Amino acid sequence: MDEIERKYALVEDPGIRAFLIAGERFYPPDAVNFTMAEQRAFYDRYCAHFRKYRPAGVIAEDVSLGGVPCRHYRRQGTADAPVMLYLHGGGFVLGGLESHDDVCAEICDGAGVDVIAVAYRLAPEHPFPSAFDDCWTVLQQVAARHSRIIVGGDSAGGNLAAALALKARDAGGPRLQGQVLIYPGLGGDMTRGSYVSQANAPGLSTADVIFYRDTYKGGGHKYAEPLRETDYSGLPPAFLVAAALDPLHDDCDAYAARLRAAGIPAHVREEPLLVHAFIRARNMSAPARQSFDAITAACASLAHHGRLPD
Repeated sequence: MDEIERKYALVEDPGIRAFLIAGERFYPPDAVNFTMAEQRAFYDRYCAHFRKYRPAGVIAEDVSLGGVPCRHYRRQGTADAPVMLYLHGGGFVLGGLESHDDVCAEICDGAGVDVIAVAYRLAPEHPFPSAFDDCWTVLQQVAARHSRIIVGGDSAGGNLAAALALKARDAGGPRLQGQVLIYPGLGGDMTRGSYVSQANAPGLSTADVIFYRDTYKGGGHKYAEPLRETDYSGLPPAFLVAAALDPLHDDCDAYAARLRAAGIPAHVREEPLLVHAFIRARNMSAPARQSFDAITAACASLAHHGRLPD
């Protein structure tokens, strides 16, 4: 057993343990100390290692919506399907159309929705509100052509999806049927709760979260930190996934509680064995696969029916 294997020896789920060990060999834990170009190279290799082929019958086309590069996934032979706007994770500084290609393709296939992935501009070259503005531009373009739309994403992408839901409510449209937030960072209090108890969680630390927040430079704006909002009325129903071994865990509970207090349906799927970024381990870990299947089912229910799954 080498040093990396010993580091994760106590991780309970064997698939997640193997995922973390493999990931660390591609993406060093101190990557925030490298140049941004080096960090992106680490992340690209990491994503490529876990990437799977798209399901048969899923067609992907690179398009530009409002000048923003996007990738449109659809199932062959379908028309007028609901649309999910998917926003990738990566701490606002990493990722793009390739990093989450298989995730988007599998959601398209499993949920029976068109998926539009957005290659929003990245910090630090393009700090807040650049990424948010790109996503808002794309949402407006999509809404001009489609009436059934949900927003979703993982990590930083979950942040952007929640921010879009706020903006759409504030602007009087477009109307969204739901939001699917996978271990999102929503701007919670970093001096308490999971930010403390999971400060050194495998895969993402509180120090990492601080680095990404400071690089994004949202300045406490509610569209950068949705938990700063004071009025949650009029928002679409939300399905959230909270990984127990993740400093961002409590952001899900806080956001869901505020939605419910405003009369908005919200469900948090708790994942006691899982870590940040676990959707990449869906082909290695049974709990990760079960969670991803639940995410896909939530996308289908919200997109097709505008309600959370039973």
